[in-house]
Amino acid sequence: AGITVTLPKPLTSGAKADGRFGKQDFAYLPEEDAYRCPAGERLSYRYTNEEDGKVLRRYWTTACQSCSLKTQCTPGSERRLTRWEHEHLLEAVQHRLDANPHAMRQRRETVEHPFGTMKARMGATHFLTKTLPKVAAEMALSVLAYNLTRVMNIVGVKPLMAAIAA
Repeated sequence: AGITVTLPKPLTSGAKADGRFGKQDFAYLPEEDAYRCPAGERLSYRYTNEEDGKVLRRYWTTACQSCSLKTQCTPGSERRLTRWEHEHLLEAVQHRLDANPHAMRQRRETVEHPFGTMKARMGATHFLTKTLPKVAAEMALSVLAYNLTRVMNIVGVKPLMAAIAA
């Protein structure tokens, strides 16, 4: 569709929050299909499995037991990494974002502004309904109200009413 995605790569590991090395601290070596850890060890490919419809490749090394950085890396016997079969796409999006750090600011100003406006109109609170179909209907009404307000602000009330009557 010609859309260039601007989105930060999700950090799925809690390691960084716990003060340990995160997956982003490990370098992927595509020519070897392996990772290099911060200590310089190679985490080689071990096996592939499928979880929730996603093909995931698993990597690890047995050198962790004697590593001086082990406490900064993993509480387990070895550090294991998982790579999604399409992770190269996430990495490309992240590289594009790294090359243009102002892109997320622009995205927040243009794309996320309507959601903030709708949330404020709804009272900056939770949905009033329960279950996904009812919440989806409530959200659809909020989007409709937002869009009608935008049209009124852009073309005016009289032209909008004339178009509705036609």
